[in-house]
Amino acid sequence: MVDIGAKAIARREAIAAGKVQIGSEALRLIKSGKTPKGDVFAAARIAGILAAKKTHELIPLCHPLKIDLIEISFWIVAGGVWIRSRVKSEGKTGVEMEALTAASVAALTIYDMCKSADKGISIGPIFLVQKSGGKSGFFKRSGMPNGRPRDFARDTWKSRKPNWRKSQWA
Repeated sequence: MVDIGAKAIARREAIAAGKVQIGSEALRLIKSGKTPKGDVFAAARIAGILAAKKTHELIPLCHPLKIDLIEISFWIVAGGVWIRSRVKSEGKTGVEMEALTAASVAALTIYDMCKSADKGISIGPIFLVQKSGGKSGFFKRSGMPNGRPRDFARDTWKSRKPNWRKSQWA
């Protein structure tokens, strides 16, 4: 592991995103809440949160961190679901790996819960959207992929059960 003992404690935040490409029948099941395994977004949200907390157990050489916030949000688009994970901490090392792990495991959970309805599901891309804090400061990804919500970094992503008549936020 890298020695972080001399590093200053700083407020750190990372946002990651990922896409699960799913066929229309599986998307219909997700929206209706009638997948064989239950509420897809609830399960994916919990799985992503748990994964972020266990990142140091999954990724070699990652430090265990005290995490202050983990948010997982979803956006249904034509052909799939975008996932946004946001992680905050106050410590000596960043939370990028925790945000990426959360988005990845949430995507895998969506895959698992929908695979009976769609054998052609694919996952990706998964990427860091932005990070702040620490020695390297602020980073924001440029050139975002098409077919995504306007701004992955904004705080208005919804974490609640969607009202499908009003929006596609989940």
